Amino acid sequence: MGKTWLEVALNGGLTRESQPHVPVSVEEIVADGIACVKAGAAIVHVHSYDVATGRQKDDADLYARIIDGIRSQVDAIVYPTVIGGTRGGSEVTVVGPERYAAVKALAERGLLEWTVCDPGSTNIALYAGLSRGWKSSVYVNTESDIRTGLALAEEHGLVPSYAIYEPGFLRLGAALAEHYPSLKTPVYRFMFSDRMTFGFAPRDYALDAYLAMLQEYAAGAPWMIAGLMVDVTPLMARTVAAGGHVRVGLEDAHHRNERTNVQFVEAAEGDCARRRIARDGGRGPRFGLTRRVRHFAEDSEPLLGAQCRH
Repeated sequence: MGKTWLEVALNGGLTRESQPHVPVSVEEIVADGIACVKAGAAIVHVHSYDVATGRQKDDADLYARIIDGIRSQVDAIVYPTVIGGTRGGSEVTVVGPERYAAVKALAERGLLEWTVCDPGSTNIALYAGLSRGWKSSVYVNTESDIRTGLALAEEHGLVPSYAIYEPGFLRLGAALAEHYPSLKTPVYRFMFSDRMTFGFAPRDYALDAYLAMLQEYAAGAPWMIAGLMVDVTPLMARTVAAGGHVRVGLEDAHHRNERTNVQFVEAAEGDCARRRIARDGGRGPRFGLTRRVRHFAEDSEPLLGAQCRH
């Protein structure tokens, strides 16, 4: 079996009201990313901010400073988000080519290895918010937006990171990937939540369902567990045993969490390293080896023919 990858999602565009320890400035994000990689993470996912407002700002120059800053000190894959917010009181996510503008600029500078490309749409609602009458948002990824992301990934040799919020995301993502013959194999990130209404809660039956679907539609593709407003710890043992990977961090955690990103990484690194040692008969190496991930990003074969079917 290959090595286990640990990804950390540092901030997710959240404010300090929802996550007190979230890094906001470029300097804070860089320092947090470096510390997380030193603690065992191999992959760092980031959102950039306008420091004056404390709100997300998707800007290629800000992302470039973050990526260069982290990589100047540690070896890691660092990749940004795409625009996914709403405007003017709308409940619906902004769509269109501008969503990938920063990714395109960074790819043209040769700074990226991975990119977000989420193959589907869903409602994002909190159970607690529903009881208070809060309006949920519709996270929209039109097929044209998904194809924009996949075309950029194919052109620049990027690995698409698929967030699988609903089972249909997996099928659509696998089907679309077939139409990009030079595309690197996507990573299927199963998104769980126990406080939001999308998809599955972090349960064994849910992981079983996703793994059965992956075998049917994208056999052999890498996968990981993650989510929003969730603790994926209950699924870690089965994930590592089955050869999957893990994402943690403040973007994914329950809000108003007192843990830092480094503490999330340290806990996951220790837990999953023990699981690997048990799985591999005492030969489990340190969790989160970056070189394994980097080799995948560089050498991944396109997902073709028998590996993926409708």
